[in-house]
Amino acid sequence: MFRTAPDSSATSPPTAGDRTALRICPLCEATCGLTLTIEGTRVTRARGDRDDVFSEGFICPKGASFGELDADPDRLRTPLVRENGRLREASWEEAFGLVASRIRPLVEEHGPNAVGVVLGNPNVHTMAGGLYPPVLLSTLRTRNIFSASTLDQMPKHVSSGLLYGSAVAIPVPDLDRTGHLLLLGANPLESNGSLCTAPDFPGKLKALRRRGGTLTVVDPRRTRTARLADRHVAIRPGTDALLLAALVQVLFEERLTDLGALAEHVEQLGEVEAVTRDFTPEAVAAACDMDAEEIRTIARELAAAPSAAVYGRIGSCTVEHGTLASWLVDVLNILTGNLDRPGGALFPLSATDKAPRPAAPGKGFALGRWSSRVGGHPEAKGELPIAALAEEIETPGDGRIRALLVIAANPVLSAPDGDRLDRALSDLDFMVSIDPYLNETSRHADVVLPPPPPSQSAHFDFAFNALAVRNQVRYTPAAVPLEPGLMDECEIHARLLLAVGGMHGAEPSAVDDMVIQGSLAKAVADPHSPVHGQDPAQLAAELTGSSGAERRLDMMLRLGPYELTLAKLLENPHGIDLGPLQPRIPQVLRTRSGRIELLPAPIAADLPRLRSALDGRPEGLVLVGRRHLRSNNSWLHNVPALGGGSNRCTLHVHPDDAARLGLTDGATVAITADGGRVEAPVEITDDIRPGVVSLPHGWGHDRPGTRLSVAAARPGVNVNQLLDGSRLDPLSGTAVLNGFPVELTLIR
Repeated sequence: MFRTAPDSSATSPPTAGDRTALRICPLCEATCGLTLTIEGTRVTRARGDRDDVFSEGFICPKGASFGELDADPDRLRTPLVRENGRLREASWEEAFGLVASRIRPLVEEHGPNAVGVVLGNPNVHTMAGGLYPPVLLSTLRTRNIFSASTLDQMPKHVSSGLLYGSAVAIPVPDLDRTGHLLLLGANPLESNGSLCTAPDFPGKLKALRRRGGTLTVVDPRRTRTARLADRHVAIRPGTDALLLAALVQVLFEERLTDLGALAEHVEQLGEVEAVTRDFTPEAVAAACDMDAEEIRTIARELAAAPSAAVYGRIGSCTVEHGTLASWLVDVLNILTGNLDRPGGALFPLSATDKAPRPAAPGKGFALGRWSSRVGGHPEAKGELPIAALAEEIETPGDGRIRALLVIAANPVLSAPDGDRLDRALSDLDFMVSIDPYLNETSRHADVVLPPPPPSQSAHFDFAFNALAVRNQVRYTPAAVPLEPGLMDECEIHARLLLAVGGMHGAEPSAVDDMVIQGSLAKAVADPHSPVHGQDPAQLAAELTGSSGAERRLDMMLRLGPYELTLAKLLENPHGIDLGPLQPRIPQVLRTRSGRIELLPAPIAADLPRLRSALDGRPEGLVLVGRRHLRSNNSWLHNVPALGGGSNRCTLHVHPDDAARLGLTDGATVAITADGGRVEAPVEITDDIRPGVVSLPHGWGHDRPGTRLSVAAARPGVNVNQLLDGSRLDPLSGTAVLNGFPVELTLIR
């Protein structure tokens, strides 16, 4: 990590003719502020913005590579349409015309579920991805919605929905004020944080240590984060929920619970004590491969800390009991009185959130309102498991997915069994991709709509501001004018929506006008809104902005909790600090009871499955993934500057396992699991515990028909090809990507 980017050919020093512009980095969840050096229309350097109110100059290698990514010669700069089986360049008019002529007839003949939508992780990193997909989904009315959430954080959405009544009410650790952090399945020194937006996460952990706080890291790998910890627990993969349940049991058994101010807002406390009684440290120790007394020590330290937060991420989500682990994280924060208090875990209040209103019971959160057609998988948060996408395309019958809209997603690499999905995509009647690259998924599309480079797009973080460790707001207009022939990303989304919604040819501003009118109509009718009773037409006329997207942002700010406007943000280009996180319970609760429902029925029904795991320990090796600082899923393997260091697709193997299997460093092994077989070079390291191997995700850039020249030169292998999609967390539909059994065979 570093605070200023080193000079290189990709980030050359500024010259007298250069200018600078600010841009929020869109390449991970940290959302750091950048200062770009621009020569003409080319970004020649990126460094941290020292005046940014949130990141204060911090930057990582991804942010420093902004200019190289922006100018990638493999980026598409014109739409592609398929003709006679081949993709060719086309005009925007032809591309959207083809979408309109193909999608609407399919919907009219087969119904809305004939169209599936796949939303990728990059959607939450762009302004367009935050504003337009929700409108698209409401227009299509399809139930076949898939996203990267069921490969990542859906367990947290489900547990939050069940506990608090809202799937987006996700508490984050108060990193700047906590005295004790228990971190499970997370490696923020590599990932920069996840579901916890915190520029310079490493610096915040070091500050925790300097002020006398304690950091405990639970991870089967000795990651860079684990090396920083006071205690590293090399747990057996997939057993996080058992450890957390044992910590809960100790708190009850030793009378260490103290809910503090939360007590009047929590129900079913006794029920949780009863259902966790069997999960003693002695009962879970063998399954977790931990010492029972160490488990008791962790529980006692958590309870004794003046302030503490438990934080679990992808390693505790993408396992067989991911939702139970996510639930137990919050249960521990509640039982120790650390939920919703400074130094614990609090709910951020973003500038585009609704203005606070009096606490009142809500509609609650429901699971399984419908199920997938083939596998019968229940929906979660309106989505189906992306692991079920291939079967929904392949299987004939009423409701089969015949057309697919893929927005900033690459599920051939990110979802289980990419080979099967690869074949299934070829069976579609029609497919559209919004993507800057011809990648492993978009190469199947009939229409590819490329967004412009990030320097040519405005930026606002809708999702990550709602997960930030400090309330703040920042907006950066496009740093470089839109290149002739390109189309603004917001306009691409709006025109796609019009094309599939039967309004092809209408002005894209019609989409934004429709949203503004509908939103203001609801706001003026809401007695708790700051504009209650006012004239919506007059309010619309007061909105400012040079585009429909800016006008919508201005509206959301005005309706939000801080009485802000777009003009105010433009006057403060380095952002506005809105202060530390504050307690928000009971206002944040949307359960039917208006209280924290500590033992929701779906959770109680799934606990017997966790209890059965006390006796089930896998024989042989299990595999876990790993993060790289110089990468983000499958996005950044085409950027030369990010290809060095540890960013390699190797299989980490412990020396003891290597000796037992006769493996040497650099040897090639076949890795076999439920879904298939891949080959990878061995990297022997004691940074991983015995019995566990690790292969990073996002690789496998060796399929024909892509245009990713740098990535194709170092393709690696697709770890998700080892999975057949049958291993899912039943409550959230999330694919089990960590802790599954594998076999190794030496090849050479």
